[in-house]
Amino acid sequence: MKSPRRTTLCCMIIVIYFSQATPNLNLESIVHPLILQEHELAGKEPLRQKRAVASSRVAAEEYTVDVEISFENASFLEPIKTYLNSLSFPIQGNSTDQATTTILSIEVTTVCRPTGNEIWCSCETGYRWPQERCLHNLTCQEHDGFPAGHRCSCLKGLPPKGPFCQLQGDVTLRMSVRLNVGFQQDLKNSSSALYRSYKTDLETAFWKGYSILPGFKLVTVTGFRPGSVVVTYEVKTTTPSPELMRKANDQVMRNLNQTYKMDYNSFQVVTSNETKFTIVPEIIFEGDTVTLMCETEVLSSNVSWHHVERHSDIQNKSRFSVYTFVLNNMTSISRLTIYNITQGDAGEYICKLTLDIFEYESRKKMDVIPIRILATEEMKVTCDNNPVSLNCCSEINVNWSMVEWKQQGKINIPGNPETDTDSGCSRYTLKADGRQCPSRLGGMRVTYVCEFISEHGARGSKSIEVTFTSVANLTITPDPISVSEGQNFSIKCISDVSNYDEVYWNTSAGIKIYPKFYTTKRYAGGAESVLTVKTVTREWNGTYHCIFRYKNSYSVATKDVTVYPLPLEPNIMVDPLEATIPCKGSHHFKCCIQENEDYKVTFQMDSLSFLAEKEVNGKQVCYKYNFMASSVSWCPKKFNIFCHFTNAANNSVQSPSMKLNLVPGENIMCQDPIIGVGEPGKVIQKLCQFSSVPSSPGSPTGGIITYKCVGSQWKVKKNDCISAPINSLLQLAKALIKSPYQDAKLPTYLKDLSVSTGKVKHEVSSFPGSLGAIINILDLLSTVPTQVNSEMMTHVLSTVNTILSKPILSTWKVVQQQQTNQSSQLLDSVERFSRALRPEDSTVLSINQTNVQMRSVVIKPGHPKAYKQSFVFSDSDLWGNVAIENCQLGNLQRDSSIVTVAFPTLKTILAQDVPGKNFANSLVMTTTVSHNITLPFSISMTFKNINPSGAVPRCVFWNFDLANHTGGWDSSGCYVNKVDEDSVSCVCDHLTSFSILMSPDSPYPGSLLEILLDIISYIGLCFSILSLAACLVVEAVVWKSVTKNRTSYMRHICIVNIAASLLVADSWFIVAAAIHNHYHPLNETACVAATFFIHFFYLSVFFWMLTLGLMLFYRLVFILHDTSKSIQKTIAFSLGYGCPLVISVITVGATQPQEVYTRKNACWLNWEDTKALLAFVIPALIIVVVNMTITIVVISKILRPSIGDKPSKQEKSSLFQISKSIGVLTPLLGLTWGFGLATVFQGSNAVFHIIFTLLNAFQGLFILLFGCLWDQKVQEALLKKCSLSRWSSQHSKSTSLGSSTPVFSMSSPISRRFNNLFGKTGTYNVSTPETTSSSLENTSSAYSLLN
Repeated sequence: MKSPRRTTLCCMIIVIYFSQATPNLNLESIVHPLILQEHELAGKEPLRQKRAVASSRVAAEEYTVDVEISFENASFLEPIKTYLNSLSFPIQGNSTDQATTTILSIEVTTVCRPTGNEIWCSCETGYRWPQERCLHNLTCQEHDGFPAGHRCSCLKGLPPKGPFCQLQGDVTLRMSVRLNVGFQQDLKNSSSALYRSYKTDLETAFWKGYSILPGFKLVTVTGFRPGSVVVTYEVKTTTPSPELMRKANDQVMRNLNQTYKMDYNSFQVVTSNETKFTIVPEIIFEGDTVTLMCETEVLSSNVSWHHVERHSDIQNKSRFSVYTFVLNNMTSISRLTIYNITQGDAGEYICKLTLDIFEYESRKKMDVIPIRILATEEMKVTCDNNPVSLNCCSEINVNWSMVEWKQQGKINIPGNPETDTDSGCSRYTLKADGRQCPSRLGGMRVTYVCEFISEHGARGSKSIEVTFTSVANLTITPDPISVSEGQNFSIKCISDVSNYDEVYWNTSAGIKIYPKFYTTKRYAGGAESVLTVKTVTREWNGTYHCIFRYKNSYSVATKDVTVYPLPLEPNIMVDPLEATIPCKGSHHFKCCIQENEDYKVTFQMDSLSFLAEKEVNGKQVCYKYNFMASSVSWCPKKFNIFCHFTNAANNSVQSPSMKLNLVPGENIMCQDPIIGVGEPGKVIQKLCQFSSVPSSPGSPTGGIITYKCVGSQWKVKKNDCISAPINSLLQLAKALIKSPYQDAKLPTYLKDLSVSTGKVKHEVSSFPGSLGAIINILDLLSTVPTQVNSEMMTHVLSTVNTILSKPILSTWKVVQQQQTNQSSQLLDSVERFSRALRPEDSTVLSINQTNVQMRSVVIKPGHPKAYKQSFVFSDSDLWGNVAIENCQLGNLQRDSSIVTVAFPTLKTILAQDVPGKNFANSLVMTTTVSHNITLPFSISMTFKNINPSGAVPRCVFWNFDLANHTGGWDSSGCYVNKVDEDSVSCVCDHLTSFSILMSPDSPYPGSLLEILLDIISYIGLCFSILSLAACLVVEAVVWKSVTKNRTSYMRHICIVNIAASLLVADSWFIVAAAIHNHYHPLNETACVAATFFIHFFYLSVFFWMLTLGLMLFYRLVFILHDTSKSIQKTIAFSLGYGCPLVISVITVGATQPQEVYTRKNACWLNWEDTKALLAFVIPALIIVVVNMTITIVVISKILRPSIGDKPSKQEKSSLFQISKSIGVLTPLLGLTWGFGLATVFQGSNAVFHIIFTLLNAFQGLFILLFGCLWDQKVQEALLKKCSLSRWSSQHSKSTSLGSSTPVFSMSSPISRRFNNLFGKTGTYNVSTPETTSSSLENTSSAYSLLN
């Protein structure tokens, strides 16, 4: 505090005493200022009563008196302080009758010193200026480097009691002292007598000792703990000085019974509210430099810092700096600085200052948070010179020191930064033009980084990826486009930028072109879109815009298309379609169109041309020519007449042909002015609008009517006429699918179709052609939409409901007799509409008509409920249910829609099944899914059982690919799950069997034949694979022993490759069965691969069999000719693997592009569509025939040798041995596959399937027995390897190889049975060693052909 200029030093002393007196005692008389100078610094301070202390004595009260002392010489201050500190308290004063006064303590509170022209007053330890008077925000004159505002150095005015410092606020001192006595457990029990005794004695001593402290209020013993006995207690007072605390402790020692043995040096004091702990900044970010500061008005530099969570003291090191100093000889300050702070540095910090027995402790928790910057991470910017803003905002708004923007990239596009400190956001505004991001760099990425920097050094940044795309420069087909109706054109639009969000075409009126008319592709450095129109109508006349859109930037190129009117060939109606004219007669020919344009029309007949005559009848314009037979010299003769329409652009179109027959005329019997003339039995066709069928020029009848000349009259043979309203709709449908706006027009057209069909229902039942026209209309329109809404689907099903009504079923029978695929076509159209249906929400869409019902639901993400729908047709007394479990629905793509449509009357009009014996006699339900199904999928359906005691029900589905794509019932993949009295439950899955290899038809799943074939196939496959593996192992073991000559070597090469090929083929067959089974759908790519390898390796088996047969034939017939081993191996491998590879590759290359390589229901070669199965059957059967021929030739050669070739006795025996081996190996050479020939034909007997499956499944076992173990040399080699002593002994005693009798030798029972096949009995032995040698050589050669 500043005071007016004085030349003296003064101090204020507080005297605390208590007095026991009457209440009216006047203490004013005992207060005297001590004057050491003639001038007073200040007046007397009146006595201030502090508090009354409750005592057993009467009216004992405590008072505080402020005394001001002035010094002429400042050196007097310290001796006075020393003297006062040396006093022992309490000091007994004078006693009177009225009062007894005791001085408890005397403390120096305030010292004023002259400084320059002013006097500065400061407070001593434990005292301070009143806080309500401090001016914390003022900057006072610095004194001794004391920081302004650090303490209360400025006052608003003098305190109300004068210029005296006052006691600081109350503090609670947590103290402890040790008693050097033994610790007893009762001291832990607060209710024990010992505890209460200790507590009472100690508190009495503490009260007497600490009452001398200024502001003392109370002392309480809080407990005892071992070590001898440590007493913990709390003292509530103001902050005392260490000197005064020592005096108080002395008083405690004097007032305590010595039996407690209190250790004076063990006093400890901890205070926690005397330290000012500050952390700067308040909000701490990672990377900040943080300062933690402790200020204690205690003179000590013994300060320590502690991190609670790490349990460690903090010392000076790389990121931590501790600096402690004493300021102005009054305040201790310790500053902990943490540089580049991290989240690991967060937690609670303790600052502890130690002075004498005092510990001043303060705690504070510090949180460290990362700088979080919010911004859009990716942006697309078009270089169109429009401003674009990049925005960054801090999640926590603080007073940021700076926000910097940086960029990285191949191009430099700077911007202007703006920072709003109030919102904590920064905006960077860019303007990019085409010069800054040229087209060759279109799509270049630049990374912009916004970095927020705090006032204390923390940095947080966010990257924004900006893709700059230049405005596309479009180049369009330069040549003018001028076409006539019926022709084609294409417009190519090229962009020099490859980045775009959307490409589309529209007209000058802003109507988008239907996407199927254009294609767009992207390539390096650009993109292109091509608009292609194959059949132009005059709707295409106009201006077209090619539009590349990137965000909100549009690049547009324009092209005009001029379309000249010209009738389309299908729209030219000719009459007659066929005419017969006598050689002297005439006939009118005409071509009509539904438009009145200026065309040049001529009739063309061979090389002759005739100008037509125009006739207008309402909207219909006809061009006529009267042909005179006498104008030509040829009779009889047949001509084709055409009419040519030529427009203003000199483009022409030719009408459908009109056939003209010039006849002599003698046999003409039927004559009619409209139909024409004809001979008996003559059949001609005529457009209905030119026949006697009623028609109107504005809306002509469509279709064709067929007449036949019967006797002398024309009779209607077939009537395919289409009523005028339906014909009009058909023409509109044909025009709609060529329209550029077909998707926009479709909803209105479907509504008109539904309304019109309902109005002409009676005409549909009268004209089969009208029914067929409606089916064709639905078929055409179902190819248009990519999406169908519920309103459009309602109109479609309304039309279907009309044509499936019971009155029209008789008309369906007529249609079915003429065209068998009309019902299949209708079903296919409904399925296409169903797949395109996109309901507006996830609720079940239900459409109910008398003859058709539909349910649809959209699968939303999450846990979809099971799809269960029911259909009831009370009029037809039919019902059905369809169910798909929720686990199946979870595999579908998001927002997939499931649609089920049920038909009660469709069963009567769908074609028969393939054998032609069974018809569907229940509800027909079709279920479709909008997206492709890639995972296993199962659908359960329940139908009403119409014949509970009749025929066995079959679960079938309609296969559109059967019967040359006309459709048919197919039971593959569906089976009967349960049958009871009123219902049949079906589940869709699949099963396969071995016999599908040769047979184009699979047995009915679940039938006894199918189960039997499965059992044979899988048991046989197990034996076959094990046998083939055993065969290869045996061959490897005995290879060196049995391949000592060339022929034997080649024979075993064939056996090994036959076994290996069949082993791989069987393995691939198992793979195919796994791909296509009851629980997994057919995987196209895997199925094609499996089919290819099965085809290839089974063919390899056959061709290696052929190689073995040809080698046998070569060795027996061309005895004197010899070929090297390398040449034989080359030929063998080329024939064994080369030929199968060529056949397999050609087969897959010729059929797979059309996706007709495999069957629709099995992984095997297709039969229905391409007869690809013949690529296996024909080579197999040819090889069988060749091997049979070889067998016959070899046997004939043995039995009837040619002149000069008569063998010796040994040779003849050897040849019989060879022929015997051939007979044994006949199954090995493929004769058993001949049974497969019978299974190729449809409806083959089940016996052929069983025999074929049985023989082929055990083919591997045959090869092991007759190709490997039958060989006598193999047996010997095996026995030798096993080192059988008994066999070795017998072998050493024998005189020849023929004398031994192994299991498969000539004399064994098994061999004897096969010898009887060729009229040979007994064994083959040689009696002399010489003969044995010769015989052994011949026998080895014969076996080598087989072994």
